[in-house]
Amino acid sequence: MTLLTTTLLLVALALGTWALLVFNTLVRLRNQVRTAWADIDVQLQRRHDLVPQLVAAVRAYAGHESALLEAVTALRAQALTQAAPAQLGELENALQLGLGRLFALQEAYPALKASDNFLQLQRDLVAVEEQLQYARRFYNGAVRDYNDATQRFPDALIARGCGFAGAEFFQAGAGERRPVKVELSR
Repeated sequence: MTLLTTTLLLVALALGTWALLVFNTLVRLRNQVRTAWADIDVQLQRRHDLVPQLVAAVRAYAGHESALLEAVTALRAQALTQAAPAQLGELENALQLGLGRLFALQEAYPALKASDNFLQLQRDLVAVEEQLQYARRFYNGAVRDYNDATQRFPDALIARGCGFAGAEFFQAGAGERRPVKVELSR
């Protein structure tokens, strides 16, 4: 073998090794995004499982609030059928606002506020929301790492050539970006 042939073989071997390492990294990062999305899905399902119980508890004490109860139930049904992170994020934010309005009813209905079932559902929902917040942060971090890897040159050449597309972030809706009003009364 000539020196030129040996050099070309070594360069081809180095490029092939680099391409293989980039491809494997992209696969690992894509799988991490999918796993993180599955974690969000589990937490959303836990929240969705609590909604009918919460609606039933509120209906027992505040049945004439049917418009709110129906709206929350409809949002839950829509969220169960949505798969895209951006649209699901908007629906989940609307559902969160509806649940907040349900919890606000306890001020108008002291019997609801004293209900052990309602209080337990409230605690369960707070726990789910904390887990969901963690899952969202993990998912968005995984998406950031994956998108960085698919857009970074020269790795983007392998990403585009092998069909690795960017992933969507799970974003807060307009309701979560507004500042919270706090009123302190004496």
